[in-house]
Amino acid sequence: MLSSKSFALGEKEFGSAASASGSTFAIADAIFIERLRLGDPEAFDKLVTRYAGDINALLYRLTSDRDEAADLTQETFLRALKAVGRFRGDADLKTWLYRIAINESRNRFRWWKRRRRDSTVSLDQNLGSTESVYQDVIADTSANPEETALWRERERILQRALSELPAIYREPIVL
Repeated sequence: MLSSKSFALGEKEFGSAASASGSTFAIADAIFIERLRLGDPEAFDKLVTRYAGDINALLYRLTSDRDEAADLTQETFLRALKAVGRFRGDADLKTWLYRIAINESRNRFRWWKRRRRDSTVSLDQNLGSTESVYQDVIADTSANPEETALWRERERILQRALSELPAIYREPIVL
């Protein structure tokens, strides 16, 4: 059984569980990269299958938006496919893909920043023909940071107290 860091290439399996030798893995990576450079669709499918989850997770952490992360993941693999000929092998393939993903995320952030810069609206501006202003319509009703911190502290104290109770007493309280 292979670990998640393993992959099959032709008839041979490579990866951390399949090979104790780093040089065999480096050779397998070189062969895999060459297949990508030649435009082998199966190699590209394996690349996406192997790294899409990691790349998407990274991009979600950077953007906090699932749709944006999914879109950037696709853009990352398209950019990698176009740039695979320039891959020098100085870094691991995953590291190279991470760098592409981070650059795509930064580019998208800059793109959004430029688009939103021109759409500034004054909160004192009237809403259409009414007397209402934006500030009145979008008032913040969320708890302030102090209330949130106090609530979380009470929650922690309650959880700690519940965990100290014997199970027979804890169950009715939780229910």
